[in-house]
Amino acid sequence: MAGRNIAEAHRPHRVRLFWTRRARLNRKGIREYIAQENSAAALALDELFAEKAGRLADHPGLGRVGRVAGTRELVVHKNYILIYDVAGDQVRVLRVLHAARKWPPNEAEH
Repeated sequence: MAGRNIAEAHRPHRVRLFWTRRARLNRKGIREYIAQENSAAALALDELFAEKAGRLADHPGLGRVGRVAGTRELVVHKNYILIYDVAGDQVRVLRVLHAARKWPPNEAEH
């Protein structure tokens, strides 16, 4: 590590954050559902999703090991979980789910 200082040597490797189509649709559905009652709360929750997911770019191991092999789960709010995986230099947000929702779903539900 000649020529690098200690801070550079311990800086986490930043990966690219990618929201899958399904995760974007989950997020949109949640925002629209909550906005029916409280548009400010819907926007605040959506911003929280973005903020917490953004942290994964610097810390992809932040969430717990997922219930589906190869995935991780990040609790972003007491009622919502981001399901994601890490593939090479990319974190893929796969789903945004309500914590009360059955996960993983039955095979018949795919």
